[in-house]
Amino acid sequence: MMKILAISGSLRAKSYNTSLLRAAQSLAEPDTTIIVITVHGIPLYDGDLEQREGIPQSVNDLKARIIASDGLILATPEYNNGIPGVFKNAIDWLSRPAADIPRVFGNRPVAVIGASPGGFGTILAQNGWLPVLRTLGARQWAGGRLLVSRANQVFDEHGAMTDELARKQLLEFVRGFAQFVRSGRVG
Repeated sequence: MMKILAISGSLRAKSYNTSLLRAAQSLAEPDTTIIVITVHGIPLYDGDLEQREGIPQSVNDLKARIIASDGLILATPEYNNGIPGVFKNAIDWLSRPAADIPRVFGNRPVAVIGASPGGFGTILAQNGWLPVLRTLGARQWAGGRLLVSRANQVFDEHGAMTDELARKQLLEFVRGFAQFVRSGRVG
């Protein structure tokens, strides 16, 4: 069984990005499990806190979940044409101490998706993640890009994906990323 950890970079209760990941979860093949989580509980990075108290348990728990996964999907909102601070903060914590970077991110298959009520989806935020993931040594999947624009028309008030074209694109994305993850698995 292949495990993909899917992290929503939004803290909103009715997040379009969390809804996007839940839809992806429902479309996964029977041999693939997609586990959806958020970055709730990750404190703001503070080097003094790290030195005084070490890595917070919420960060260590997230690291363990990433390490136990075969692949990682980041669902990014786009705030002010860039990466959301709360999401970048979580990734910054995950890179501490620097010696953990290869264990957490090194050659790990990663895909970036996103949903936004705006007309351009999350193209600028997704572009912003590329150098970050490259720096961390992740194996980025470039075989597909999923930018859900006008998300308020794609999801209903309960977070269910109601747009059939978006569902088809998401299904192709999930299948393609799962194949990418499988192609790099050992054993």
